[in-house]
Amino acid sequence: MKTRILLIEDDENITELVRYNLERAGYQVEAIADGEEGLYHASQECPDVILLDWMLPNLSGLEICRQLRRKDTTANVPIIMLTARADEPDRIRGLETGADDYIVKPFSPKELLARIQAVLRRVRPALAGHELVFEDIKLDNVSHRVTRGDQPVHLGPTEYRLLRHFMENPGRVFSREQLLDSVWGHDVYVEPRTVDVHIRRLRKAINEHGGKDFIRTVRSAGYALDNR
Repeated sequence: MKTRILLIEDDENITELVRYNLERAGYQVEAIADGEEGLYHASQECPDVILLDWMLPNLSGLEICRQLRRKDTTANVPIIMLTARADEPDRIRGLETGADDYIVKPFSPKELLARIQAVLRRVRPALAGHELVFEDIKLDNVSHRVTRGDQPVHLGPTEYRLLRHFMENPGRVFSREQLLDSVWGHDVYVEPRTVDVHIRRLRKAINEHGGKDFIRTVRSAGYALDNR
């Protein structure tokens, strides 16, 4: 499944430049030119990366960043600000608001791609190698084997995909609908409550030999893999 990037930018020329280069690199790009609409879309769809302009119609990029960081579902989504504001105080303000990176316009497509890849490596370990590790849980993407401590964990295909998705995005909260899209796929119709069944099976399997339950249920929001 392609990495999903949400671009919130009102300059049509920059939008087309970014879209062309990112799609050519294999990313899926959704572009929105309005601040309020961008905030709503980011909250509902929870993309893998958000590219965010500072100056936007109806709602500034800074306020969008601030609000996204307050929501459980988007608190850990990587945000890269794209802005013409090059002064150091502006950079600091953007980073303190919650942006993971800050790119000043004009920028080169190669630099943007490198920054996206860098931020993804930090939040999605799968991009850095074949093995995913979270606390004492290890998942090998090549052999499709999962262990916890020294014990093998036996998972069905759906539970394996769920765990891999969680381990690629540690700490992020996903709604049932988002998990259905990411794990089952957009073209498969499955009842949202089916997710609960597979979460229970995954919990049972990874906790079979004891240890902390790392799958957190977030009321009215969804599920996350973290060590809180």
